[in-house]
Parts: sequence; structure tokens; C-alpha cells
Amino acid sequence: MRIDQAMPSSSTERKLKHPFVSPMEEIRIELTRKSLHLLIAFEAILLDISIYLAIGSLIAGMIVYGTSEFLRHRGIQVPVIGPLTARAARMRDGNRFVIGPITLALGALEALILFDSLPAKIAIFALAFGDSFSSLIGKTFGRIPMPLSGGKSVEGSIFCFLAVLVSSYSLCGKLFPSVAIALATAFVEFWPTKDWDNLIIPLAAGLVASLLL
Repeated sequence: MRIDQAMPSSSTERKLKHPFVSPMEEIRIELTRKSLHLLIAFEAILLDISIYLAIGSLIAGMIVYGTSEFLRHRGIQVPVIGPLTARAARMRDGNRFVIGPITLALGALEALILFDSLPAKIAIFALAFGDSFSSLIGKTFGRIPMPLSGGKSVEGSIFCFLAVLVSSYSLCGKLFPSVAIALATAFVEFWPTKDWDNLIIPLAAGLVASLLL
């Protein structure tokens, strides 16, 4: 979670005119982003019903979102999706295609394809809760920067570890594997990989879970 990163306002025009926003605006944007980010956890529920349903929903979501974003950049606003994308876009996204939702869906898809049911759920929960709590806590309360992390905070990394520890333990009921999964996730989340952490986090969590469970 970055503690020095300025955030945009809810529209592209305002982002271009006002590249710096208040801390409260940054927090509001991050709340919007991570509220949407947490929805990926529902893929674990869909997996209990059918892996095909879970995979199909991710592919359909990527198609719908990609189409909406393509149209948004051509001045056509798709109801609900377009305004939400503009509202949640970070300043680093500028006027470019916002790739975060695509990498988020791909991260969950990779977990579903590569891992068995339990490791896949753990990987999806690590993606949903670890990354979200790291970002929200770091943005709101982060005070101690971590070297080499690109502006992320100690507080954010601690809450990433705790969120993944709790979510993993709730699924597997084993403390040592849960600690190892949480450590691996926090380590991966530490690095400044931008939106690509959506692919790396579930891969790391799923691999450790597969080895230890």
C-alpha cells in the first residue's frame, strides 16, 4: 500500500486538471477501489457451486469491463461500470486503460486453473483480503515507510499478514501453514509491482498452500 501516492478525482477531466488531491480524497478513492476489490472473494463461493461457473463469471466480467473501458476512452459512458471506473482510478492510471480489474480477474482465474479447491480458495482470499487491507490500512494509518517498497508502509504490510493469516486459517484450520501463507503473501505484496500484484499474490499464496496442505 503506497503512503505517498496522490490519487485522482472521479473524472478523467478533473484528473488532468488537478493532478494532486487531498488525503481525504485519496482515502475515498482507495475505499471505492478496495470495496470493489473485495468482491473477488465471492469467486470462492462460486467455486463451491461449480468451477465452471466461477471461471465463466470471471471471463464474462473481463469481457464486460474491457468493453466498458474501451467505450469510455471513446467518450461513451457505460452505466454503472464507466462512472465507477473513473471514480476509482488512481492518478498513475492517468487517461489510460485502467488495467487493475483485468489483472484482478486474471489473478483469481489463475488460482482456479492452477490449484486444487482449497489452495485456490486460499489464494483468492489472499488476493481479496490481504491486498485490500494492506492498501486501506496503509493509506489511512501508514506512517512508517518500508525501504525498497516504493512507498508502502509497515502498517499496511502487517495488516496484509494478519488478514491473510485469519482468512487462510478460517479455510484450512491449520496454524503453521496459515502463517507461512500469510508471510509469503506479505512478502510478495511488499514489492512495488503496481497492479501486477493481483497476479503474483494468488500465485504465491496458492503455491505455499499447495505445498503445505
